[in-house]
Amino acid sequence: MRLRRSHSFLFVLTVLLLSCQGEGENELETPPITPQADTLTTDSVAVEEEIVEEYIIDSLEQSIIDAGLLNIQDSIPDILVELKYSTTDNFMEEDVYGHMERAYLQPEVVMSLKKSQEKLKEIDSSLTLLVYDAVRPRRVQQIMWDVLDMPIWEKTKFVSNPANGSIHNYGCAVDLTIAHEDGTALDMGAGYDDPAKIAYPRHEQAYLDSGMLNLQQIENRELLRDVMKAGGFWGIQTEWWHFNRYSRDRAKEMFEILE
Repeated sequence: MRLRRSHSFLFVLTVLLLSCQGEGENELETPPITPQADTLTTDSVAVEEEIVEEYIIDSLEQSIIDAGLLNIQDSIPDILVELKYSTTDNFMEEDVYGHMERAYLQPEVVMSLKKSQEKLKEIDSSLTLLVYDAVRPRRVQQIMWDVLDMPIWEKTKFVSNPANGSIHNYGCAVDLTIAHEDGTALDMGAGYDDPAKIAYPRHEQAYLDSGMLNLQQIENRELLRDVMKAGGFWGIQTEWWHFNRYSRDRAKEMFEILE
């Protein structure tokens, strides 16, 4: 009996030791690491695909390119373009350019405009020219002519008779303003396409005297005229924004009209 109890005691002791040893091994064993979602993405770089809207060159724009005119931003990358007739923000409240958002001029005129941009940058590097219209095919000129409901003598102050061809139709005239690099235009005291006489350069002094134009607005207009003159352009007396590089007769001699 004594022997049996010893064996039983030893057996129980052995079981207890083995049980304790097993618990100790479990505590020391390194548990498996389950990767968390954050761990998997910490070193990864999320790359968003850039969505680039395809630029469509329609038949109107292709005819301009085929005629040899240049996209002005190819030669003057820092100039800004906002074609007003590709929007409804114009006197017709109608988009007549369709898909076209680029401004084109004759190569010689582009080089002149580049001189004007460079002159402006010399004066104030934070400013840039902002183009509202450049070459204007005669088919678009006809639309403008038909929309204006006023006597011909009055209408010709704003739109050249398509029958005669305008300097815009040859790619030798440009409508533009001066803007900050973010596209905010300087205050000229009257908007683009404004038919009121406050937009007339020849009436500026009278409107300044009356207080309807202020000195800063006049100085902004004068700055525009000065930098355009540096490129060989000259303005007209009924639109502060319009500048010609050649006369109509000279344009006819040098170039074909854009239909």
